[in-house]
Amino acid sequence: MIIIRKMHPDVDRFLEKEIRWKDELMALREIILVSGLTEDYKWKQPCYTHEGVNILIIGSLKASCMLSFFKGVLLADHDQLLEFAGENSQSAKLMRFRSTDEILRMKNKILGFIRESIALETMGAKIPKGSAPEIPVPDELMDLWKKDKTFDRAFHMLTPGRQRAYLMHFTAAKQSETRMSRIQKYMPRIMDGKGINDCTCGLSKKMPACDGSHRMK
Repeated sequence: MIIIRKMHPDVDRFLEKEIRWKDELMALREIILVSGLTEDYKWKQPCYTHEGVNILIIGSLKASCMLSFFKGVLLADHDQLLEFAGENSQSAKLMRFRSTDEILRMKNKILGFIRESIALETMGAKIPKGSAPEIPVPDELMDLWKKDKTFDRAFHMLTPGRQRAYLMHFTAAKQSETRMSRIQKYMPRIMDGKGINDCTCGLSKKMPACDGSHRMK
């Protein structure tokens, strides 16, 4: 039986404003909704979940649109269709598309990845520790987590790649005072569910990454 989930009004508005890849994103949306995932809107992106767990997001890049799986590193990608979402990403992997025809040709592959992602979540699959060195959590950050549980939850709801990028920035400071200053500076961004390099003004053409468009206002 085909299950088509309810469309989220914020995603409707997101697509109405999209210029570059509107048709392609609408095609992706249709495929994803048929898969049975629940549509949501997070980080100013269409986000799709299974029983409240983030499975994938879709969005617009400069040279393509994309579909990104939060735990893409666990997927069986025999045809090497997935690539890491960024240099600091340890788990998320994405597919890039440049036409609706390409998306329709890949429909079965997309649905296969979605079904596998749901199965992995049902089994409780975890991201294995990669070859990248573990980044220590600074004492200043752990102290703030103990004092502010809301901030603690917000940080750990970020994707692993976003968490890693913040930790790299915080631990790069040699002085405790500087580390605390950096953490406090980025607390509002973390509370909003955004990564250190994510767009906060909504003007970027490379969402969710910042491309400096805010400087041209």
